[in-house]
Amino acid sequence: MAALAIWITILRFMCDLPDVRTPNVVHQKQSVMTKIHSTLGRKFNKKDLEEAQKLNESIDNQPSLTLPDNSTSPMINNGLSSTSNKTTSRSVKQKLVNMTLKRKSKLSTDVAITRLKDLDILSSTQQIKMSGMNPFLEDRPTSNLEKLHFIIGLGIHVAELRDEIYCQICKQLTSNPSSQSIARGWILLSLCVGCFAPSSKLIKYLQNFILNGPSGFPRYCYERLSRTMMNGLRTQPPSWLELQATKHKEPLLLQITFMDGSSKALKADSATTARELCDLLAEKINLTDKFGFSLYIALFDKVSSLGSGMDHVMDAISQCEQYAKEQGTLEKIAPWRLFFRKEIFAPWHNPQDDSVATNLIYQQVVRGIKFGEYRCEKDDDLAMIAAQQYYIEYGQEMHIDRLRELLPHYIPDNQLVQNKATERWLQIIIHAHKRHFNNIKDSISILRVKEDVVNYARFKWPLLFSRFYEAYKFSGPTLPKNEVIIAVNWTGVYVIDDQEQVLLELSFPEITQVLSSKSSGRQQSNSFTIITIKNDEYTFTSNNADDIRDLVINFLEGLKRKSKYVVVIQDFDSTGQGLSIHRGDLIILEEDSRTNQTGTFFGYNERTGSTGEFPSECVYILPTLSKPPQDILQIFALQWTDVNQQQAQNEHLFSLNGNNNGEFLPEQGYTLEKYAETNFRLPPKRTWSNTFSRRTGMNNNGDRLWAFQKEPLRQPLLKKLQEKIELSEEACSCFMNILKYMGDYQTGLRRRATNELTDAIFDPALKHEILKDEIYCQIVKQLTDNGNQASESRGWELMWLASGCFAPSAVLLKEVNLFLRSRKHQLAADCFARLQRILKNGQRKHPPHQVEVEAIQHMTTQIYHKVYFPDDTSEAFEVDSSTRAKDFCRNIADRLKLQSSEGFSLFVKILDKVISVPEGDFFFDFVRHLTEWIKKTKQREDPPKYTYQIFFMRKLWTNAVPGKDRMADIIFHYHQELPKLIRGYHKCSIDEAVQLAACIYRVRFGDNTAQFENIQLKDFLPSDLVDKLPYADWKKRIMTTHGQSRNLSSEDAKIKFLKIVYQWATFGSAFFEVKQTSDPTFPEQLLIAINKNGVNLIHPKTKDLLITYPFTSISNWSSGNTYFNMTVGDIVRGTRLLCESPLGYKMDDLLTSYISLMVQTMHRQSTNASTSRQ
Repeated sequence: MAALAIWITILRFMCDLPDVRTPNVVHQKQSVMTKIHSTLGRKFNKKDLEEAQKLNESIDNQPSLTLPDNSTSPMINNGLSSTSNKTTSRSVKQKLVNMTLKRKSKLSTDVAITRLKDLDILSSTQQIKMSGMNPFLEDRPTSNLEKLHFIIGLGIHVAELRDEIYCQICKQLTSNPSSQSIARGWILLSLCVGCFAPSSKLIKYLQNFILNGPSGFPRYCYERLSRTMMNGLRTQPPSWLELQATKHKEPLLLQITFMDGSSKALKADSATTARELCDLLAEKINLTDKFGFSLYIALFDKVSSLGSGMDHVMDAISQCEQYAKEQGTLEKIAPWRLFFRKEIFAPWHNPQDDSVATNLIYQQVVRGIKFGEYRCEKDDDLAMIAAQQYYIEYGQEMHIDRLRELLPHYIPDNQLVQNKATERWLQIIIHAHKRHFNNIKDSISILRVKEDVVNYARFKWPLLFSRFYEAYKFSGPTLPKNEVIIAVNWTGVYVIDDQEQVLLELSFPEITQVLSSKSSGRQQSNSFTIITIKNDEYTFTSNNADDIRDLVINFLEGLKRKSKYVVVIQDFDSTGQGLSIHRGDLIILEEDSRTNQTGTFFGYNERTGSTGEFPSECVYILPTLSKPPQDILQIFALQWTDVNQQQAQNEHLFSLNGNNNGEFLPEQGYTLEKYAETNFRLPPKRTWSNTFSRRTGMNNNGDRLWAFQKEPLRQPLLKKLQEKIELSEEACSCFMNILKYMGDYQTGLRRRATNELTDAIFDPALKHEILKDEIYCQIVKQLTDNGNQASESRGWELMWLASGCFAPSAVLLKEVNLFLRSRKHQLAADCFARLQRILKNGQRKHPPHQVEVEAIQHMTTQIYHKVYFPDDTSEAFEVDSSTRAKDFCRNIADRLKLQSSEGFSLFVKILDKVISVPEGDFFFDFVRHLTEWIKKTKQREDPPKYTYQIFFMRKLWTNAVPGKDRMADIIFHYHQELPKLIRGYHKCSIDEAVQLAACIYRVRFGDNTAQFENIQLKDFLPSDLVDKLPYADWKKRIMTTHGQSRNLSSEDAKIKFLKIVYQWATFGSAFFEVKQTSDPTFPEQLLIAINKNGVNLIHPKTKDLLITYPFTSISNWSSGNTYFNMTVGDIVRGTRLLCESPLGYKMDDLLTSYISLMVQTMHRQSTNASTSRQ
């Protein structure tokens, strides 16, 4: 559908099809790209496509659409009169407008509309026509730039359309009789090749087509295409500036301003990157130390860094033009500006290395101080910098009058507004100037003074000289916020919030590793992990994950190359002239010590005061240029101590005859040896070679299938699987993944906290009952006679996960229980208990959730999950692998001292959806299932990991009576009912609104009447009543009513509020704004309220109750992404209610829950009646 819309737009751009003509066209501020973003992802049916194809054929058959050069009049062609031509154009246009492409949306419509409203995109008329407009074709005249944005914007964002676009343009340029159309077509082609390249299949054909083009275009287009292929895909369509340059086949000329006020004009093209411009600027001004200098773009009061990487400069300019348009400014006069300035210092920055760089940074600093970008906390510091500026400009000789004139150029304006501020600053600056420049014999060079200013800025404002990246904390130790900004600068990595509060600070010596992971369907990573010397792992998701990783690694590696500080990580006792070292010692290396090829370093041990040679593998090079603080060294020493102590405590568990000679020996206990005799396949025949290996002491368990082995299995363990080829392969694959998880099969990849391997191990067993025993046998096997402590520890992690997921068969269960009881590992008892719970509660449907996997990998057997409540509070509750939603609800109700958990439910909020957890589902199963479902319904470009929140709220209001359960009223009922009132869903009188507003005020402010001056009526009154009375009248009435209940507490005010609302038929309702298309007697826009009485249809304006359908009358209902349908009465002759709503799934779930509760109640009553009769 998009391709057909592109074809129409290409015809219009090339003047081969008249543009839309609409009277009284109002200029729209929204950009075309914003509309494209809102339209992409929608789903179209076969009928839509057939209509579009028919329309396309009708356009192709219109002879009046292409006018050759010799046409005498645009109104007459091939015998068609102007009248018929107008009629044809109008009819074609009407077909284009009426053919809706926005019928089925993969995205939630309310989210899309809200986003568009936020951008001021939809007029009120457009919102009404939301379901009937063509999302691709405009129903108004569009400018040439808008057409370009539509065509090229779709090509940028939909890879599958790129070849189609090129083919359509080439088609229209072939045998085209109109020179005007040809010229415009080649301009369009030139702009396309400057933004995206065709596929490898089409590239040769397109290049050949270009080389055979009309004079002037072949070389121009070919070079642009080559540049695009070299620098990659653009992210924004061409700017107005590019369009003008392309019309004349001229290069772009960009003016870039330096911080000293000078500027340079550089040539650029559509593919120019920030790196290319930065390198060109550096070359022009002889800048050698160019690291950390970046390109910036400013528009109005907004400034954005383009960095010095592969970001396209013209993308930023195009975005500025689009933003300017949304603000009401024409693209061609958008006042964007480009700057070249220092963004970040290297940790080893030396201002003496490059005088050009130092001068630029100095100008940036003094300018920034003047305009408040950089702030000095002490007046003496500010005075010193002002004195240095004066010295640089006028030398040692001080003239007070001159300084007085210069003062506004040195000192920020807000520092000069105070009384006698000028005189005070004059005295401070003169004193600083005299102290530092007049009392010395030899004059200080101007460059040296500038270097001092640069060094001061580097140490004073490291956070302001940072590269900032938006990110979201996905896992790791708790931070106050998850939506964060990563700041990387020369001192380390900072995690800050939107208020610039530092949440986490990691210096480079504290960071040991930075990793990034790639997501499917993306060229760039979407997450990165920072690992610290404390073994803390912080994982963040970010669109700039690769950039962050590369920058931090660059700093770490550079610091290690330049560092002379190493910390000992392994003891070394010298027997000769070497240096004895112990874990945690700080060694300062001698100069040139690291250049030798002997594998040794030479240095000074700070603890012992000795110098000497030691093996390089015994130390860790600290990424620092200054002496590391003692607490970092203590971390290395403490980790060593903890390991030794843990080994000493467990030593007796692994020793034979009381002596293990310092080696790890496997624990002796129950094995599967006897079980294997009757249930395992026969071991491979023993050959001479493996017999010899056993006799010579080599570790080969080839004939002991029940014991540990490092080699992959070629056949499953259980003989009952041998004849099942596919399941046998699955079993062997599972064992391979077990080896990988336990670290016994080296893949070259670092083991990460992820559920990728655990999914591969447990998912086949959940799908095939026969594989459950095989998985348990494989895990027990790998825990038997395992001589590797790390491997065994990971094997117990798998046993813990398996015992919380499913149980083995009855025969094997006995063996597994004996195995677990005979083991002394700290997880053995917990695995046994988990297995008993699974037998009692039933097995899971999905593999362990990532939360479970990460918990056990951190040796945490108790998982606490945060639950949020409607009153904006939250608490953490323990949840395990066998916890069902109803058990979770019961635990929460008990903790909060609610009378009953009936009617309450858990809700999972993920992305833009809030979904109720069925009470019979395992909690982690449902969250896992929901996450997988979201992944499938979203486009592949979406991040593969989704965070979620758990809410606990009342869902069914059947037994909710205000005052009956005080805690439920205070925590839940009031806070759930309040938003419904404020949105104007209830039918409320003015007197009732006043009483309710007084209650709301008392809940918030108690007896404090001072806040009446600042209240916003929209926060206290129904939205449809705010304008019914003047502000003063509302305020007076609310104050009077509030004053009549002085002794009412905040909690009692909540209950009073509920008792008022309880009198209404809509109390406890869930409201849905829908568009109904089935009953002409009802308004098109309806408000549906689902409550204990049934499904209520309400007039959205008057709030009158139109009709109530009791649950007993509803025979059928269904829902989808954009609809909800319900049948009342007999399925054949009943009444159908057809509604359009993005919340159909909520209505469906709520209706199902109410009817299920009704059926359960009726069954319970019937059972009780039968019992009483007996």
